[in-house]
Amino acid sequence: SVAAITGYVETPVGDEIALEEAVQSVGPVTVCIDAGQSSFGSYGGGVYDEPNCETYYSNHAVTVVGFGTEGGKDYWLVKNSWGEGWGEAGYIKMSRNNKNQCAIATYACYPTL
Repeated sequence: SVAAITGYVETPVGDEIALEEAVQSVGPVTVCIDAGQSSFGSYGGGVYDEPNCETYYSNHAVTVVGFGTEGGKDYWLVKNSWGEGWGEAGYIKMSRNNKNQCAIATYACYPTL
């Protein structure tokens, strides 16, 4: 059977705590991020911490699928659409709890069923 999407929920703009709660309770959350830095395109591993990223400008849609901490740095586990040859098998660990870096929590939403 196919699930019917009845609507969607947007998390509050820029609220990383609300994004974390949504990922914990609902699962994957679609977000729009600033992926315009050359360091994003060349990401190969570790926690991506790019201070030149915008906080409220975005140009790329991705999916937050989880979160964690590595080497004392909090991160969002993000699935990109560029294939398994990019990043960590198609994923990136983006800095979390870091002033909404790369606009990760600016435009976040998930479907209601």
